[in-house]
Amino acid sequence: MEVVAQHFRPEFINRIDETVVFHALGAEHIRHIAENQLGVLRDRLREQGLQLTFTDAAASLLGQTGFDPVYGARPLKRAIQTAIENPLAQRLLQQTGGTQVEQVMIDVRDGQISIDLS
Repeated sequence: MEVVAQHFRPEFINRIDETVVFHALGAEHIRHIAENQLGVLRDRLREQGLQLTFTDAAASLLGQTGFDPVYGARPLKRAIQTAIENPLAQRLLQQTGGTQVEQVMIDVRDGQISIDLS
């Protein structure tokens, strides 16, 4: 509060009811957030009749890719869109010959996210 008092006027400080201190996110926090976001994607795909599974390595890589020291986990959603959702949508649209995709497996190969359809 001393630092706040140095930068803000007393009229503003008196309007603050409560302060919440946010600590920096660690790698394990980011990984859990990545798992939660992949769970949201899993639910969306389930509505389309697809079953999504992902490995711990995939969640960890997405956590690393989607973390920024300044913005925290905010870039994670875009990382999931870029690495999984967009390529998955393209591959599903390219399916020909009446092959029905039922399962989607997200893993890591050669340091990159891989998407296997079956």
